[in-house]
Amino acid sequence: MKVTFYLRFRTQFGQSLSIRQTQEQQGKDAITAETPMLYLNEEYWHLAVEVDASKVTRLRYQYVLNDMDDQQVNEARADRVLDLSQSTIPEWQTVDTWTGEGEFENVFFTSPFQQVLLPEEGKIITKPVHIFTHIFKVKAPLLKKNEVVCLAGSGQALGNWSKTGALMLSKEGKWWNVKVNMPAKDFPLKYKYGTYNTKEKEYGSLEVSNDRFLPEDASPAGLTVIHDGFAKFPDNTWKGAGVSIPVFSLKSKSSFGIGEFADLKLLADWAKEAGLKLIQILPVNDTTATHSAADSYPYAAISAVALHPVYVNLEKVAGKKYTSILKQLKKKQKQLNDLVELNYEQVLKFKLSALKELFVAQKENYQEDPAFLTFFQANKHWLVPYAAFCYLRDKNGTADYSQWKQYSHFDKAAIEKFVSPKAKYFEEIAVHYFMQFHLHLQLKEATEYAHKKGIIVKGDIPIGIYRYSCDAWMNPDLYNMNIQAGAPPDDFAVKGQNWGFPTYNWQKMQENGFAWWRNRFEQMSNYFDAFRIDHILGFFRIWSIPVDAVEGIMGYFVPSIPLHLNEFKDRGIWLEQDRYTKPYITDTVLQDIFRESAEQIMELYLDEKGDGFYALKPDFDTQKKVEAHFAGPGSDGQDPKIKIGLFDLISNVILFKVPGPEEEFHFRIDMGNTSSFKSLDHHVQHQLNELYVDYFYRRQDQFWKKEAMKKLPALKVSTNMLVCGEDLGMVPHGVPEVMNQLGILSLEIQRMPKDPNREFFHPNDAPYLSVVTPSTHDMSTIRGWWEEESIKTQRFFNNELGEWGEAPLTCEPWINKAVIVQHLYSPAMWSVFQLQDILGMSDTLRRENVNDERINIPADPKHYWRYRMHITLEQLLKENVFNEDLKTYIHGSGR
Repeated sequence: MKVTFYLRFRTQFGQSLSIRQTQEQQGKDAITAETPMLYLNEEYWHLAVEVDASKVTRLRYQYVLNDMDDQQVNEARADRVLDLSQSTIPEWQTVDTWTGEGEFENVFFTSPFQQVLLPEEGKIITKPVHIFTHIFKVKAPLLKKNEVVCLAGSGQALGNWSKTGALMLSKEGKWWNVKVNMPAKDFPLKYKYGTYNTKEKEYGSLEVSNDRFLPEDASPAGLTVIHDGFAKFPDNTWKGAGVSIPVFSLKSKSSFGIGEFADLKLLADWAKEAGLKLIQILPVNDTTATHSAADSYPYAAISAVALHPVYVNLEKVAGKKYTSILKQLKKKQKQLNDLVELNYEQVLKFKLSALKELFVAQKENYQEDPAFLTFFQANKHWLVPYAAFCYLRDKNGTADYSQWKQYSHFDKAAIEKFVSPKAKYFEEIAVHYFMQFHLHLQLKEATEYAHKKGIIVKGDIPIGIYRYSCDAWMNPDLYNMNIQAGAPPDDFAVKGQNWGFPTYNWQKMQENGFAWWRNRFEQMSNYFDAFRIDHILGFFRIWSIPVDAVEGIMGYFVPSIPLHLNEFKDRGIWLEQDRYTKPYITDTVLQDIFRESAEQIMELYLDEKGDGFYALKPDFDTQKKVEAHFAGPGSDGQDPKIKIGLFDLISNVILFKVPGPEEEFHFRIDMGNTSSFKSLDHHVQHQLNELYVDYFYRRQDQFWKKEAMKKLPALKVSTNMLVCGEDLGMVPHGVPEVMNQLGILSLEIQRMPKDPNREFFHPNDAPYLSVVTPSTHDMSTIRGWWEEESIKTQRFFNNELGEWGEAPLTCEPWINKAVIVQHLYSPAMWSVFQLQDILGMSDTLRRENVNDERINIPADPKHYWRYRMHITLEQLLKENVFNEDLKTYIHGSGR
C-alpha cells in the first residue's frame, strides 16, 4: 500500500521538514521512524512511503520542522491517525495543515478545558457512507453548547454553498470528520466549515478566514484524508477570571488555625457565586525541615511530591468513630483559629500530635483498606523513601542528611530493608504513609468538588528543591549541590535573592528523558488542572551563587557564554586580575561604608596591602565566613550594619573568575555602581560598559533559547495540564519567542512592564495567551503599593486610570475597583487577582491595616509566611451584594 503525505507549509531558507511515523503492528511492538520530506513547491512538502497493509493496523504520524540552528520543532501532539486495519484501498493520500504548539486553540484541548470549562458540544447521528473518496477532518474546540460542525463549499457534493446542502460532521477524539464521495468535476474545490445548533435546528456562521482550497484530486483511485487544522469561527476565543490565595491563608469556622484542603470547597462555592472560574494556590508540598517558623516558606519543600500534613482536616481523618480523640483539642483549635495571623509552629505541633494518635487508633484497619493499598502501590516509589527520610530527620534532629550517623547516603535496597514492617520503629515510618493517604483523599475530594462547580484549580511548581530534601538525598547527581539558586537584583530586592536551593544538573536529567520532572507533573495532575512554573527563566538560565556567598548580588547566570581574556585585550584593557576580581578596598571606600567605624574595621577585619589598599583577613574573606562570625558566640552586641558593610566590601568587584585553567570571566551585575568601577579611568569604564551590555543583552540570547528548547518541549508534552510561566525579572529576548512557540501562557503585571521604556504595563496590551494580574504573593497589594510610592501612583492615577487632579493618599475602594475592572477587560485569556485585591473594592470588607495584607517580602530570606484571611469563607459567602456586583463586573467583561 502506498501512502503519500502532503503538508501545507512555507519554509524559510535552510529549514526542512520530516515526518515521524509510528506503525502499530498486529501482535508486535509499534515501530517509529523519522523520514525527511521532499520540497514540492512554495506551498507543499511531500513524502511517499510503502506500508505493508497485512501487518500495519494503524499509522500515527507527526511533522517535525528542522530549523536552521539544528533544532527540531515538533508539531502539537501527534493525533493524526490512519486506520488501515479494514482497508482494501491500494493508495492513500493525506493533505495536512501544520499545527504548531503555539496556536492558541491547542490550549483548549488541555484537561481543564476538556474536563471542566467548555460546554457540552452537540451530537449528531450521521448516515453511514459506504462509498467515499475524501475524509475531511478539522478541530473546533470552542463550540457553543449544542453546536456541531458542518461543511459547505463549491461543487455538488458540498451543496454548492447552500446551507441546506451542507454536510454534518461527527466527532471522533479531537477531530470532527465527514466522509464524502467527491466527483472529479467538483475540482478545483473551495470550501469552509460552519456551525449548526442541534437543539435550535439553526445554522451559524461560516469561517471568517479565506476559502479553503483543494486544486485537484491527486489520487482518483484511492482515498484522500484532509486534516485541516483548526476551524476559524468568529469570536473564537475564551476568557476567564480567577482568585489567587495560598491554602494556608484560607479561614473557615472549622479550620485549625490554618487553611486546609477541605476549605478549598468553600472557596469554590464562593468562586462560583462570584463568577470566577479558577482558584490559584501556592505550593502545598511538605516543607517540614526544622519544625519551626522557617518551614512556613512554601517553596522549600522536603519532597517535590509529598503533601504538607499541616493542610489535613483532622475531623475527616477521625470520622465519626474516632471523633473523641479530637475533643481535647477543641479549645486549642478555637484559640488558634481566632488568631489574626497563622501561628505555624503551634498549628503544626498540634496537628502532627493528633495525626499520630489517630494513626495508632486506626492502624489495624487502614492497612487493609483497598483504597489505601491502591494508593500505596501507585506511590510507593516516592512514598517509602519520603517516610524513611522523615523518620531519620526526626531521629537525628536535622534534615541535613550529611550529618546523619546512618543512611546519610541513599541506598534503595538498604532503605527498603530499613522500612520493613518487622522493624520496631515501623509505626514511626508508617504514620507518614497514613498522613499522605489522607492528604491525597482530601485534596482530591476538594478539587473534584471544585470541578462540579465549574472551577479549575491551578497549582504552583517551584523552580528549585530544598538543599536538605528527600529529592536531594535520593538523587544528588541530579543537582549541583555546590551552587545556590537565586535571582539578580531588581526593584524588590536590590541585592538580589539567594534561595539557597541547589541548581539542576540538566545534562544528567536529560539522560533518562527528564523522568524526575515527568513524575512530578504526573503527581500534580492527580489534583490540579493547570500549574504555574515558578521562575520559568530558570529553564533558560539560572542565577547561580557560589556556596560561600550570602547575597544574590554575588551570582551570575549559568549556563552563559563567559568573557575571555582576549576580549579585554582587544579593547585595550590590561586585566590585572586581582584589581578586577578581588574586593577593591581603600581608605575612601572604608569611609564611605563605615564612617566613624572605619578604623575599627581596619583593625579587626582587614590586612594592609600597601599604597592605601586593604584585603580582608582570611577568616572574613567570604560572605559565609562573615555571616558565621556574626552568628557565633559573643556576637549579640555587634552592630548588624557592620556585617552588611563587610558584605558590601566583598561584593565590590567587577568580574568573577570562572573556576578552572581557562582565562574566562563573568561580569558582576550592576558593576557600574561599584566604587571599584567608578575609580577606573573613563576610557576603561567605556570599554567595560560596552562589553557589559553585550554580555547581558546580546551574546547570550540564542544560546539561552537553545538551552530552553532542550528542556521545555519534552516537559510540556509530558502533561495535559494547562501550563503557565512566571516570566518576570531580566527576561532574555528569546523567552517570549519560546513561550509563544510552545503555547505556554505568560504572566503580565501592571507594575512590572517587560518593556524597559514603559513605567507601567497596560492590561489592554496583553497577549491572548497570558495571565494578567495587578499583584502577586511576592508584591504588595494594590492598596499597599498605592501608599508606598505616592510619586508613581500620581502618574498612574493620571496616565493609566485617566483621572484628573491629585491622586488620593490612600487607595480608595473606587480606585481599587477601577484597577480590577481594567484587568477584567484585558484581551488576556485569564485575569487572576489576589483575594486581598478583590476585597479591596469594598469599604466594609477590606482589611483595616493595609500592611497586614502582604504575603511575602522577597528581599527578606527569613520572612515568616503567616498571612490569613481576616473574615471566614462562610462570612464571605453571605456577602450577597458584594458577590453579585463582582459577578456583574466579571460577566460584563465577557469572562
